[in-house]
Order: sequence, then C-alpha cells, then structure tokens
Amino acid sequence: MLRKEEVLLIVYFILVILFLAGFTIIFFITYQRRKNKMLQEKFAAEQRFIAELTTARLEIQEATLKNVSWELHDNIGQLLSVASIQLNILAKRSGEELSSEIADLKELVADSLSEVRSLSRSLNNEVIDHSGLESSVRNEIDRFNRMEILEASLTITGEPSLLKPEDVVILFRILQEFFSNVIKYAEATTLRVTFSYTEKDLIIEAVDDGKGYEISEIEAGSGLLNMSSRAEMIRAKLELQSSPGSGTSLYLQYPTNPPT
Repeated sequence: MLRKEEVLLIVYFILVILFLAGFTIIFFITYQRRKNKMLQEKFAAEQRFIAELTTARLEIQEATLKNVSWELHDNIGQLLSVASIQLNILAKRSGEELSSEIADLKELVADSLSEVRSLSRSLNNEVIDHSGLESSVRNEIDRFNRMEILEASLTITGEPSLLKPEDVVILFRILQEFFSNVIKYAEATTLRVTFSYTEKDLIIEAVDDGKGYEISEIEAGSGLLNMSSRAEMIRAKLELQSSPGSGTSLYLQYPTNPPT
C-alpha cells in the first residue's frame, strides 16, 4: 500500500503534467491563431496593395485617355475645322474644273472631323458618364461600320437597369479593349455585341468571327490582364473563349443589384 504522502505526491505530479500539457495545448492553439491572423492580415494587405496599385494604374490610363481626347477635340478637331473653312473659301474662288476635286476633299475632311469627334467621345470618361454605356458602345459600333472595318451590331434585350456611373466607364473600357483586340489581331469580318438585362445582372456578350487563338498562349501584357483587373474591381465575372479558326467570344456578367 502506498503511503498517503506518496499518493499525494503522485497526484501532484499528475496535476502538474496535466497543467503543463494543457498550457502547451493552449499556447499552441493561441500561437496558431495569431499566426493565422497575421497571415490573413498579410494577405489582406497584399490584396489592398494590389487593388490600390491597379486602381492607380487605371486612373493614370484614364487621365492619359482624357488628355488624348482633349488633344483630338481641341487641336486636331480645330485644324480639320479650319481646313474645312479654307476649302469652302477655295471652292468659291475656283473654277468649274476644280469644283469636283474640292467637293471630294470637303467630304473627306468632314468625315475625318466626324471620326475624330467620335473617337474623342470614346476616350473621355466624362462623356461616357454622361452618354451612358449603351450609347457609348453604339458610338463605337457605328464608327466601325462607317469606317468599314467590319460589320458590327449591338442588340439589347430586357429592361435596362440604372448602372453606377463609375462602373459604366469600367464596363466600357473592358469592351473597348476587346474591340481593340478584334480590330488589331482577329482579322474578323463581323462583330456581334449583345446586352441582356435580367433582374439581378447585366450579361454582355461580344463575339467575332476572326481567326481565334489559343487562350493559354496569350501573354498577360496583351490587354487581357487589364480586362480581368477591371472586371474584378466591379465584382463582374469575365470569361474569354477562343480557339484557332473559331473566333473569340467575351462573356461579362455584371451584378446590377450586388449584395450590400
């Protein structure tokens, strides 16, 4: 039989071991929680930095586009207007033998002035804010058709929703980037754009019949990264599908009633 003192000593050691084990477990759990919290805070800080960097980069791009828009409107537009006036004066002074040539030049200058103003509107975010998404996209579609770059169309279904002005510019820039890629690389003859309004979303689809490409082979700097970054900023879902010989399609799902 163990003496009372020995029993108490054993109980004491057991309690000490249990205390140390409990303390170790609590310390480990606390350490893991703090470690996880620090990792989460680090990840959140990195995400904020990436978001702020993306925002700053896009703001710089918007400022640059705005300046280009002003230059087109104020300088190039004014020069073309002056050229048109000079042609009118020359037409009055010239004889019949030059009237046809001058008329052709006047038409060319007038068309150029119209295109410069149209392009200026598409580059200025304030104009896009004022005109709205549909009107701005239609302006691009009409410009492509006038210049006979390709045959383009815009179809709208559903009841249009009121969109956030700051998101309108981003949605338009995404489409503008896609249009730019179509014009530069796709060798397409048609471009079909569809806006479908639902109760919760605006679904935008743009499809060309160009030569297509392998998505996996496209470099990040091709403009696709810009499109993805802009879509993430407004919580939109963006998908691109393409394959050689099958054209390219853009799918953009923008929540018109996002959860608060």
